[in-house]
Amino acid sequence: MKAIVNTAPGVIEMREVPAPEPGRGQVRIRTLACGVCATDLEMIAGWDRTGFPSIPGHEWCGIVDKAGPGVDEALEGAVCVAENVLSDGGEVGFEHPGGYGETFVTEADKLQILPPDFPPETATLIEPLAVSVRGLRRLRLEDTSTALVFGDGPVGLIIVMLLKRAGVRSVLVVGGRPRRLELARDLGAEEAVNYHDCGGDLAGSIAKALAGRPLKTLVEASGSAAAMEAAMAVAARGAKVLILGDYGAARAEFPWNDLLHGEWELIGSCTGAEAWAEAVAIAQEDGFPLDRLVSHRFGAERFKEAVELVRRRGEGVVKVVITWNSGG
Repeated sequence: MKAIVNTAPGVIEMREVPAPEPGRGQVRIRTLACGVCATDLEMIAGWDRTGFPSIPGHEWCGIVDKAGPGVDEALEGAVCVAENVLSDGGEVGFEHPGGYGETFVTEADKLQILPPDFPPETATLIEPLAVSVRGLRRLRLEDTSTALVFGDGPVGLIIVMLLKRAGVRSVLVVGGRPRRLELARDLGAEEAVNYHDCGGDLAGSIAKALAGRPLKTLVEASGSAAAMEAAMAVAARGAKVLILGDYGAARAEFPWNDLLHGEWELIGSCTGAEAWAEAVAIAQEDGFPLDRLVSHRFGAERFKEAVELVRRRGEGVVKVVITWNSGG
């Protein structure tokens, strides 16, 4: 089979590799589409979690190509996504080969079956949707008057959609790319703040946009320490702050007594575990515009263009998807 292989730090190549065979309880997936995620870029650049060669791709949609021993052969031909954390603790697309390959192996009991006509490119967003659904479960949304979302990437935009679906009356989004902020408004956000226009006073700009409204629901999905500091500056007493971003080695500084006296809750969430079935159901709802986030599609032979487009963080880029066997 063909696979896009991470062969060295910063290097990805199309290679011919042996097609995997599913073991007991496993299925082989034929990839239809796979999203390019910022985490893929970290992996490709080189990190401690995986070595070389590796095959990325954790935002995938595919067809069950072959059932392994002990698996119902009726699954073969089904369009699916799946939770990526396997029984050994490793994840498809990281420790285990993922959707950057024409085929890969996963565990049958992790599968979520989709309607055969569900768009594969849209289905690649069910992984970040599951992450977002689980995060909002942990948030335990109570105040539906006003919410603030830091981050105009796919997770931030999905959070906007989920908050509106949950009945939040006013959602404010903070981001840095005008077209994404425009999309956030199209998806239901009433207001958007571009942090490039804040003159170094992000908290002040947010406070101005809030116009005195108390803010008890905040979601940090940007991975910015500055955003975390701004969140602490604008949160009302009793606020909940859901933390979804990846911060690397960054740290945020704020007075701990503010947390104490404000009686805030800081809630971390970093996986979609146990939220996949709900995410799949939401993705199929009429009027839930998950497809709006797919901004670019590339056939697998154009994988370098796809990855570079995500790396450049170009204006208008939201979710870039690599498709297999499409000729696109």
